[in-house]
Amino acid sequence: MRLRPRSAPTGPDKGGGPARPVPGRTADDQTGHALRAPSPLHAFNRYEIKYLVPTERLAAIRDELRARLDLDSHATEGGYGVWSVYYDTRLLRFYWEKIEGLRFRRKLRVRHYGDRTTIDDDATVYVEIKQRVNRVTQKRRVAMPYGDARLLCDGRQMVRHKPGQTGFIQEVLGLVQGLDLRPTAMTGYQREAYVGRDADLGLRVTLDHRVRGRDREFDLGSEAENRLIIPASLSVLEVKANDRVPYWLTDLAARAELNVVRVSKYCQSVEAFGRAPRSLFHIPDYDAEGTAPAEGTDDLNLSEAAAAGAPALITKATR
Repeated sequence: MRLRPRSAPTGPDKGGGPARPVPGRTADDQTGHALRAPSPLHAFNRYEIKYLVPTERLAAIRDELRARLDLDSHATEGGYGVWSVYYDTRLLRFYWEKIEGLRFRRKLRVRHYGDRTTIDDDATVYVEIKQRVNRVTQKRRVAMPYGDARLLCDGRQMVRHKPGQTGFIQEVLGLVQGLDLRPTAMTGYQREAYVGRDADLGLRVTLDHRVRGRDREFDLGSEAENRLIIPASLSVLEVKANDRVPYWLTDLAARAELNVVRVSKYCQSVEAFGRAPRSLFHIPDYDAEGTAPAEGTDDLNLSEAAAAGAPALITKATR
């Protein structure tokens, strides 16, 4: 499946391009991205497609992914943790931009990869601006110590940084000061990540399991309680491609009876904790046989959603 081409990258890698990964070995998860910055500011342009995968179909999908793709460079047995704190305005501007499907929208987050119990002020985290321009997802990020990230995003102060990062740091500072951003939601999950090789260079596929969240205690290292915001029986499969999704992958999704869904982990967390009404795109955050949602947080009514014009693929995927 070929997607609409976009403009050529503006920042070619000075290193002459990455080496081709060897099948069966881990590969650098930055390999093949159309936009790669030679400076400490990392930037990506790509298309993203998401599916929900029931537990009983995971094994077959995982087997085919491992046969055709390489594990990313950070892969370990069982994957690795991804924990993020999202910032928004008091009136949830970024949340509503996503729900309303604005062609240009963005969000600010601080993200940590790995075991969150090891996080302290010296731990490496990423301050990221993720934005959507029409159908293309763009992500820019800078790595820094967690203490500096909190000083920048919570304390709204300029922090030490490397040459080439000044513009990005000033943009983050302008957002948190100009829009009065504050921590709004936190998400965490266990991720399996795969990257393309040979004809599929630039392709990245992730499987996210046990997607959790919370609406308070936004310290990434806190042992505060989280709750599932997507049922444990479902994993999120994300396909991230530069300009095309290979036919074997769309065929795999069809054979597994997967449907494309419009789901945002940030929006899911906001709605799961009652910060905003549940949208047509909300995935019920409990299993049919599991615990019902808290009192006052009604489940998504699929018949009403369909009548209101929700895409059929969304309705089918949330049953």
